Amino acid sequence: MSYKVKSVSTAAPNRFRTFEGLEVYKAAREFRKKMYEVARQLPDFEKYALGDQVRRAAVSSTNNIAEGHGRYHFADQVKFFLASRGSLQELIDDLNTCEDEPYVEAVKIGNLKGEGWHVLSLLNGYLRYVRNRKLDSTAKVREIPETFSSEDEAALLLVNEALSSFEPI
Repeated sequence: MSYKVKSVSTAAPNRFRTFEGLEVYKAAREFRKKMYEVARQLPDFEKYALGDQVRRAAVSSTNNIAEGHGRYHFADQVKFFLASRGSLQELIDDLNTCEDEPYVEAVKIGNLKGEGWHVLSLLNGYLRYVRNRKLDSTAKVREIPETFSSEDEAALLLVNEALSSFEPI
């Protein structure tokens, strides 16, 4: 006979939250809007090269948060959140290009880079939350132990590596 015992929290009931309610999504969305503004300010000869790259990375950052939130499996969630991290860092590099080629004022670049690092910090916090929730789910009492799949183990390693490599400004 097999059974599973799960602890029941007496705190507020778990409510389904959409990705639009996540603080990290809200911050990333605001950052995306500002990066679109930067793309509109670029000289004409950059609007189809750097401008297109900025727009695609900005959309990718929020799209991946949304898609990761919609995934049921831990490893899928992690994959999309890490992709969002990559897009955010790509945008920060695009801001470096805008600063190097003086397309945008240095003060504005500094503010935008700070906002980008803040969004990255929020995303890392959300990754920690997802990782800890995954780890907590394995601590429940079970007669038949459930183990991580190799995909889950790989995802945990990626999350831990990503979180330990982050150094905020």
